[in-house]
Amino acid sequence: MVRSNKLTPEEREQNLNPLLSTGWTVQSDRDAIYKEFVFKNFNEAFGFMTRVALQAEKMDHHPEWFNVYNKVNITLSSHDVNGLSQRDVKLATFIDKVVGK
Repeated sequence: MVRSNKLTPEEREQNLNPLLSTGWTVQSDRDAIYKEFVFKNFNEAFGFMTRVALQAEKMDHHPEWFNVYNKVNITLSSHDVNGLSQRDVKLATFIDKVVGK
């Protein structure tokens, strides 16, 4: 597993601002980012989850997520550093590219 360090204050500002502009939010109760995705139906939601799952497995970095029908809620945080790392930024960026946002 490739380890990352927790984002420094400078890295947080530089890396999180682009994600915040696409709808990601920093969680108030923990060092994590969160976003909800809404699709036309369950099939689109599941297809999205499959693409993200394949990339997450390649990165050995797995999201916390919840799915009901056409909604997928994703929380990203690196448990090995107890907070946000560059891996979270990379996976969030990939996720945004998958949905085209």
